[in-house]
Amino acid sequence: MRRASSFLSGLETSGRTFLSLSLSRFHARLWFPHVPLALGLMLFGFRNLHPLLTEIANLRTGAVHYSPVQEFRALPEFFHDLGKGPHSLIGILEILMAVGLLFRSRFAWSVALVLVSASLGILLYPAWTMSLRAAGDLLLLAGLLFFRRDFSRSNLATGTLFSVISIILLFGYAIFGAYILGKGFSPPIDSLLTAFYFSVVTMATVGYGDIVPKTDDARMFVVSLIILGISVFTASLSTVVLPMMNDRVRHLLMGGRRKMSRKNHYILVGTGGLAANVFAELNDRNLPVTLIVNRRIEEPPWNTVDQVIGDPADTEVLKEAGILAARALLSLLENDGENAFVVLAARASGTEAKTVVSVRDRVNLARIRTVRPDMILAMDVIGAQILGMALSGEPVDGDQLLKKVLFAEADDPEKATEGR
Repeated sequence: MRRASSFLSGLETSGRTFLSLSLSRFHARLWFPHVPLALGLMLFGFRNLHPLLTEIANLRTGAVHYSPVQEFRALPEFFHDLGKGPHSLIGILEILMAVGLLFRSRFAWSVALVLVSASLGILLYPAWTMSLRAAGDLLLLAGLLFFRRDFSRSNLATGTLFSVISIILLFGYAIFGAYILGKGFSPPIDSLLTAFYFSVVTMATVGYGDIVPKTDDARMFVVSLIILGISVFTASLSTVVLPMMNDRVRHLLMGGRRKMSRKNHYILVGTGGLAANVFAELNDRNLPVTLIVNRRIEEPPWNTVDQVIGDPADTEVLKEAGILAARALLSLLENDGENAFVVLAARASGTEAKTVVSVRDRVNLARIRTVRPDMILAMDVIGAQILGMALSGEPVDGDQLLKKVLFAEADDPEKATEGR
C-alpha cells in the first residue's frame, strides 16, 4: 500500500513538473491552472442554471404560480426534481466559487470540490450511467484534485467576500423557504416581510414564539435554518475576526521588530534543506535576506527573517519583496517547474538582479536553461555524476562538472571565451 501511494505521489509530481516546464515559455503561471478551472466551473454553473431560468420564464408568462403551501409535497415539481431545483442552487454556488478560483482561494477550491462532486452525483443518479454532462463534471473534478496545491491563498479580503456571500445566500434560503411553507406556520406566513422577520428571529435564536411551525415539513425547515444559521455565522466569524485578532496579537508581541530595508538584499524562495543551508551561510555573513512564503513561518530559523507572504511566481509579490533593488533571487523550491516560473516572473518584473535556481532532476536541466537563469544549482545531479565516475573508475573532472550543472548555458565560461 505504501509503495502504491509513493508511486502515485511520484507520478503526480513528475506530471506537474513536466507540465509546468512545458508551459513555462507561455508565462503560464500567471493564468494556469486557475483561469481554465475557473472558466470551466463557471461554464458548468451556467449549464446547471438552465432549469431555474426556465422556471423564471414560466413564472413571467403565468404558466407557473407560487403561493404558500402547508407541506413540501405540495410544492411544484421544480423543488422535488434533483436535476432542477437542487442542481440550479449548485449552479449559482459554482458561479460564485469560480470567482474565488481566479484568486487561487483555498476556500473556493474546497467548496468547488464539494459542489462538482454533488453535481456529478445528481447526474449519475439513479441510472448510474455516464453521460456527456457527467463526463465534463468528472474531468473538472479530476482537474481540481490534480492542481489542488495551486490553490493555497487564504487572506482576510477573500474570507470576508465569501462570508458576505454565504450570509446573503442563507437569508435567501430562509426568506424564500419560510414564505413557500407559510401555511405550515401558525399564524400563516403570507408575505415576504413576515418571512424576513421570522428568519431573523429564528437565526438569532431569539424565538419570541409569535410564529410557530405546526407541520413536520415546517419544523424540519426551522431545524435546518437554525443549523445553517449557526454554522454560517460561526464560520464567518472564524474567517474574518480570528485573522484580525491574530494579526493584532502578532503586532503586539513583535511590535519592536522593524521591517528590513529591502535594498541590496537577497530574495530566497523555498524552505527545504538546500534553502535552509543557504540561508544559514548568508546569515553568518550578515547578508540581508527576504524570504517569500505562502504563509508566515514562526519556527526557527525562519522566524527571525524578513518574510513576504504570497506566490513567488507573482510579479507583484516579487516587487513587494524588493526584486527591483535586490542583488539576487534564489529560487530553491523542491519542484523544478515552479523554480522556472519564479525566474520567468523575475524577468517580467524588469529586474537586473541575478537569478539562481536549483534543479533536482537531470532531465529538467535543459528545460530550465530555456528560461535563462544566471546560475543553476544541480546538487543532486553533481552527486550522482561524481558517484558514477568514482564507481566506474573514471577520473573526476571537477571543472567539467561545474560547467554542466552549475552555470547556465549562456554563462558557461568556456563558451563565453570562444565567443570573443
